[in-house]
Parts: sequence; structure tokens; C-alpha cells
Amino acid sequence: MQVTRERLIQWADPGPTVDAVRKAAGIEAIRAIASGDLPQPPISVLVNFTLKEVDEGRVVVEGYPGEEHYNPIGTVHGGFALTLFDTAMSCAVHTLLPAGVGYTTTDIQVRFIRGMTKDTGPVRCEATAVHVGRSTAVAEAKLYDGERRLLGVGTTACAILRP
Repeated sequence: MQVTRERLIQWADPGPTVDAVRKAAGIEAIRAIASGDLPQPPISVLVNFTLKEVDEGRVVVEGYPGEEHYNPIGTVHGGFALTLFDTAMSCAVHTLLPAGVGYTTTDIQVRFIRGMTKDTGPVRCEATAVHVGRSTAVAEAKLYDGERRLLGVGTTACAILRP
């Protein structure tokens, strides 16, 4: 007999957050999401992560790997970690952008070092913007478990979208 599990996902309307983020300087927008002054984007509720620290050019994302993230071999799918990397690195870039300037990830490179299971506990992806120029940006990050064991490293490039 197969045992099933269920997880209820509820999120806030993303419209107000999107509007506020587009009008605010990057650091203000990301801090407002981290503090709860703006609702989290739906992806963070779906994947189960939060913004824990926000500074100029630096963001820490904490993720909570669970059974719902498992792949067929009984470990957390790499897409969970990749989502944390993409979020942390792109938000680190965003903290250095003025109001009205956006970005999009153009590519991301991640090297997984250790796998995760639901027993890994919370993980932290610590990202730093390395370069933010007129049309491109680069960031790097490391993913750690609760004992500061390295789980992965990553880099990204972003296109800067100016009006």
C-alpha cells in the first residue's frame, strides 16, 4: 500500500511586491522582503526558503530541504539547491541596483559537493556580488549545512536591464 503525503501551499498576491520592488532601490526592496514588510515571492513559499540576511552586495538565503524535494534516488533534487543559489546570487546583485533598474540571470554554474536529505536540516546559501556594471553583473555563492560543511559553490552572470 502506497502512503501519500500532502503539503498545502498558500501565497500572497505577488502584484504588490512586484510593484514595490520595481519602484524601490534594490537594497530597500530586498530588505523589505526579508523583514516581512513586503510578502515573499511565491517561489520562496513553494520551494521553502527565506531571505535571512541582506547587505549591500551580499544576501543569505536559508532553505529547508524536505522529503517533498526528493528525487527518485532518495536525496534532495539539485534543483532545490540551484534555486537557492540563483535567488541568493541574483538578490546580491539586486541590492546594488538603483530604483527602476532590473536584471535577469543569463547563466549559472553550480558544483555540488555533498548531497542533502530531509535530515540535513536548514542550509544557508551565502552570496556576494563580485561585479555590477552598466550591462552585466557577476556574483558567487557557497551553500553550507548547519555544521558549516560545504555543500556546493556557484557563480552567475546577470544582464542588467536599464530603462
